[in-house]
Amino acid sequence: MIVSVSRRSDIPAFCGGWFMEQLRRGQVVVGNPFRPAQERRVSLKKQDVDAFVFWSRDPRPFLGFLGEIERGGYPYYFLITATGYPRLLEPAVPRIEETVAFFQKLAGRIGRRRVIWRYDPVLFSEPTHFDFHVANFSRLAGLLAPFTARVIVSFFDPYPKVNRRLQKAGIDAETAAGSPEQQLDLLERFAAMAARAGLEIQSCAEAALAVGVNPGRCIDEKLLNELFGLDLSYRKDPSQRKLCLCRQSVDIGSYGTCGHGCLYCYAC
Repeated sequence: MIVSVSRRSDIPAFCGGWFMEQLRRGQVVVGNPFRPAQERRVSLKKQDVDAFVFWSRDPRPFLGFLGEIERGGYPYYFLITATGYPRLLEPAVPRIEETVAFFQKLAGRIGRRRVIWRYDPVLFSEPTHFDFHVANFSRLAGLLAPFTARVIVSFFDPYPKVNRRLQKAGIDAETAAGSPEQQLDLLERFAAMAARAGLEIQSCAEAALAVGVNPGRCIDEKLLNELFGLDLSYRKDPSQRKLCLCRQSVDIGSYGTCGHGCLYCYAC
């Protein structure tokens, strides 16, 4: 079993202590977000967990727990989102200079292949227009490439509550994902910039296919096999979107517990 920590919240940033309590107890109760009365107990014992995949925008509060996780023998890697958007869209995420610093610290501890950069979501708006993304991605790739080996790119997906937030902020949610032509053009430019920076680039759950950009998976058992000498084999996670290639995993945590306040986030 791969445990995803988590698509539902930034657990490393806000709930790291809670996660460690569950790990020490050897299990965690996971609620069904659509049926609150439904709960299941998920084992966190080493014999039942193949790996953890940590999702975060700010893992700094969690770094002090890594030694205990490692002593327990758990393989893990991090997916870290860094977009560099204006405060209108991301009111409480770390500044880019802070992000670069913790990328460096984390990569220095566990290696750059275990620190995966997510440029997600690509959102088109007046402040984050096409040319903004070209310049912004180029800048971030140059800053982060020494501390990561892979970048995963995904475009905005509409959700009713997110659309309402964006509309309230004066952003047209209907055009926020961009046209297929815009997506393909931007992906091709991203691919060229990633290649110059020495980064592998993948897309996440996208129909647009650009030369040099392979369809990727955030929950990736092949990467775990390469990193840790494992022999894992998982099928596609049926609970994810149709185009998502993530392998089957168990998400823990709860929606509504992230404090970053990003306007485009479905988990807030």
